[in-house]
Amino acid sequence: MGKEGIGGDSFHPDPETLVVVPNLTPDPDTGIGRWTDDQLARAIREGIGHDGRALMPMMPYRHFRHMSDEDLASVIVYLRSLLPVRHVLPHGKLPLTRQWKYNRYPLPLTVEVPEPDLSEPIRRGAYYVELGKCADCHTPLDDGNQYLANLDFAGGNFLDEVQKAAPNLTPDASGISYYDEATFIRVMRTGTEGGAGSTRLCRGGMSVR
Repeated sequence: MGKEGIGGDSFHPDPETLVVVPNLTPDPDTGIGRWTDDQLARAIREGIGHDGRALMPMMPYRHFRHMSDEDLASVIVYLRSLLPVRHVLPHGKLPLTRQWKYNRYPLPLTVEVPEPDLSEPIRRGAYYVELGKCADCHTPLDDGNQYLANLDFAGGNFLDEVQKAAPNLTPDASGISYYDEATFIRVMRTGTEGGAGSTRLCRGGMSVR
């Protein structure tokens, strides 16, 4: 406890690249303590840091841009409630070619974000699936990192962390047609299907309440 949001995980996929997960606590020198609410909102939904640089797409702003104003405000309030922790981190580095690539991704919001339609379970589910960025793993991508048409949630993306391909989440026989509601909730909450010899499906996952 007391270390929530301090960052520090790093990724070094090649000699020219160092990705460092930043400190999101309200510490004024090493965290977000000097960021305004507008700067935080812009980073979360538009992918632009407080200093004007484009954030890496591993920060899922392309999904968070659909986040309602109320949910966005709640996220910011929560971040500001964290214990401020001074945690000095190394500066990340990217080759210029990758910086130029990422600079093309952020899309400024030019219209008001509509409130989500949560009137029906399917609409509520669609909203949470978008915020959970489920499609990034479970929908096949082309060489340009774009979703392949007509293959929504059909799986296939290889996950280095578990050395497996993301599974098909559609009701097809090759997907999760055998899941009942209890199985689905168990997987979402525990990361395992249960039963003898079952293995953890993923490290992350959105809790179901």
